[in-house]
Amino acid sequence: MAFDRSEFRRVLGHWTTGVAVVTTRTRDGRPCGLTANALSSVSLDPPLVLVCVQHDADTYECIEESRAFAINVLRADQERIARRFATFEIDRKFEGVAYRIEATGAPVLEDALAWVDCRVYDSHVAGDHTIYVGEVLDGDAAEGLPLVYYRSGYGRFLP
Repeated sequence: MAFDRSEFRRVLGHWTTGVAVVTTRTRDGRPCGLTANALSSVSLDPPLVLVCVQHDADTYECIEESRAFAINVLRADQERIARRFATFEIDRKFEGVAYRIEATGAPVLEDALAWVDCRVYDSHVAGDHTIYVGEVLDGDAAEGLPLVYYRSGYGRFLP
C-alpha cells in the first residue's frame, strides 16, 4: 500500500531546507525559473549538483529544451522572490528582478546569496519529477544568511 500523499508531505515537511530559484531560458531566449528546495551537491570531481523539477512546472520544458540551468540560493530577505517564482505566471516572474546571463545562457539573480551555472550532465525520471544532474561550470557566493523552508513556511537561519 502506498504511503498517503498528505502524510508524506507532513512528515517530510519537518526537513529544513534552503530555498533557491532555478533559472534557465526558453528556446527563443526568454528567461524562466521556479522556486526549489529539492537540490543537493552530488560530486566534487566532476563538480555536480542535482535539482528535482516537477513535470507540470512551467520551467520543466525550458530545462528540457535548453539543457542548462542555474541555481540561485536566496538570502534571508528574499522571501518575496521565493514566492514570486513559486506562483507567478512564467512571463511575469522576472519583471523587476535584476539578473545577468552566464555561460550556459541561464539567468543568474544579481542579489543571490550564492549561485552555480550548470549544463545538464544527466537526468532521471522519478515519479512526477525529473532529477537533473548538472555539471557546474561556474559559481560564486557572498556573505549573508540564507532563506530557509520548514513545514510549508519560510524562515530565517539564526547562527
